[in-house]
Amino acid sequence: MNLVKEFSQLEKKLKIKFKNKDLLTQAFCHRSYLNENPKFHLEHNERLEFLGDAVLELVITEYLYQKYPKKPEGDLTNWRAALVNSKMLAKIAQKLDFNGFLLLSRGEAKETGKARQYILANTMEALIGALHLDQGYKACEKLIKEHFTPELPHIIEAGLYKDAKSKFQEEAQERAGITPTYQVLKEWGPDHAKNFIIGVFLNKELVAEGEGSSKQEAEEAAAQKALETKKW
Repeated sequence: MNLVKEFSQLEKKLKIKFKNKDLLTQAFCHRSYLNENPKFHLEHNERLEFLGDAVLELVITEYLYQKYPKKPEGDLTNWRAALVNSKMLAKIAQKLDFNGFLLLSRGEAKETGKARQYILANTMEALIGALHLDQGYKACEKLIKEHFTPELPHIIEAGLYKDAKSKFQEEAQERAGITPTYQVLKEWGPDHAKNFIIGVFLNKELVAEGEGSSKQEAEEAAAQKALETKKW
């Protein structure tokens, strides 16, 4: 595989020309690839990912701060979280066809589903880190504003920035005039490793159950299932 030729197709798609092509290649190099190719001339992408994460957060924070001068910090924090979470990163990486460029071990290449989503999200951050080293903050800002910020209107409109508990409470109050309540149905395990099953109720109706290693996690899982059960 001629990596330089391969990655030039990606550069076209991104409308970016890297000065240091190795940085671009490294952004797509997963740790597992090096296990099978120990003589490969580059490191894996985890340090780039660490840098890209910070750059992405700063660009989005600055964008929200300037675009919504009247909005309180709480709203901006929730919107930012919805824009930079791994689901969104993976979605944008997929849109840009990152799957075709990932350098993975043979085993990892067969993985799909959640594991692949996680790799795509990390690669998106690594790409931003690589671009920052290659061309600086402004180039990253341009890329992020082009691909991330257009997602915001839909996030706000569909309420995707809200956690499941807030969402379920809002819907239940609006549709049924009832505030949901949560009850521990079962708990087990030692104090340092407890597990909970919590039920969410509308009056006496048990709508759904959720499991978690904290009450908060179990409540969130129950609310998510309740939204699905009620098709809200």
